[in-house]
Amino acid sequence: MAKKTADILSEVADYYSAKLAEYGESPRGVDWNGEGSQVLRFTQLSRVIRQTSSFTINDIGCGYGALLDYLTSRYQNIDYRGFDVSDSMIHAARKRYSNRPNVHFAVTAEMFETADYGIASGIFNVKLGHSAVEWSEYIESMLDVIDRTSRLGFSFNCLTSYSDVEKMRDNLYYADPCALFNICKRRYSHNVALLHDYGLYEFTILVRKNP
Repeated sequence: MAKKTADILSEVADYYSAKLAEYGESPRGVDWNGEGSQVLRFTQLSRVIRQTSSFTINDIGCGYGALLDYLTSRYQNIDYRGFDVSDSMIHAARKRYSNRPNVHFAVTAEMFETADYGIASGIFNVKLGHSAVEWSEYIESMLDVIDRTSRLGFSFNCLTSYSDVEKMRDNLYYADPCALFNICKRRYSHNVALLHDYGLYEFTILVRKNP
């Protein structure tokens, strides 16, 4: 599984590096449609955060760091760590936020530092040429890593299997929200929320842990 995961991440890195080169530091540069949906997405993901200040956070698949702007406009004294598999994304993020205190970016696949919270936005969407079975195994392995490195909780989103069939794309993965809710509930915490009511063809899962 380790080699398969490494192959997947290498392909994903190339995919997103190409998007950044084409569209620059923008929602389309990380393969989202626009800023409005990006902010709405961040709003759902950040609901896992309980306090308003003084916490650490891992942004897994941070891209050029757009989530950081959202967080710093709403929370105080954040120790933020952004991780991405794309060298180009991390280079752009470091350049963009070079003067921010308590902000760190790193190119990495799985070896995250432990933080209070982990947030993963969009990292499970682009399966490229991999099978649904391979991609499902990859998601579960990554969730295990995120769980181990999140003290108070974590959140992630996926495209939903309830999407309109005629609009689905072969290179994207549409997850079963009920199946992932069940995995999180049985494996990670009793306190799990499934958010599937915010108008996008996706869902967000929040996993909260007792401190």
